Amino acid sequence: MKLVLIGAPAAGKGTQAKRLIEHYNIAHISTGDMLREEISKGTELGEKVKSVMASGGLVSDDLIIEIVKARIAEDDCKNGFIFDGFPRTVVQAEKLDEIIGHIDRAVFINAPDEVMLQRLTARETCPKCGATYNKLSLPSKVAGVCDACGEKLTQRKDDTVEAGKARLKTFHEQSEPLVDYYKKQNLLFEVNGLMDIDEVTKSIISGLGEKA
Repeated sequence: MKLVLIGAPAAGKGTQAKRLIEHYNIAHISTGDMLREEISKGTELGEKVKSVMASGGLVSDDLIIEIVKARIAEDDCKNGFIFDGFPRTVVQAEKLDEIIGHIDRAVFINAPDEVMLQRLTARETCPKCGATYNKLSLPSKVAGVCDACGEKLTQRKDDTVEAGKARLKTFHEQSEPLVDYYKKQNLLFEVNGLMDIDEVTKSIISGLGEKA
């Protein structure tokens, strides 16, 4: 099964992706995680990406495609995969089709901007193990502490109100056209992102089918 998750920043794509890869036994491909890894390594690529992400902009298509090509060639992608944070533009979607052929389904997690902005500024991440939390919808058991490893949680530098507004604006201009792109191909499944996290998961699995 080859899936694409579409949604504004803080729509819950990462949370749902982690649940879906376990259910369908497929690989999780997060371009955001891969780019942040480059940043943490302090590579030349990472420095370029860092400045773009901090301002809420998008990394170039050529760079993303290069990273994606290498990722889907890995062994864990043989049974299928789910893209979280890619494609972000119709151009990227067209290039993805050229690489792998058509995807099986695109899942659009839809929610209002004001909710996304509230969630964005409430997000917390573990710098040690990468676990993600949200003070509003998915809080850690102990405030500010990772449930998995006990590390102190931090907030991403691009999860500020200013950067959040810029990222939402970028989503509407660059990524929202993906909804129509996949709808025209009868590949789109839309889910209400205001529902409880468990309900969103159930709705997606119901729409896609129990098995990959």
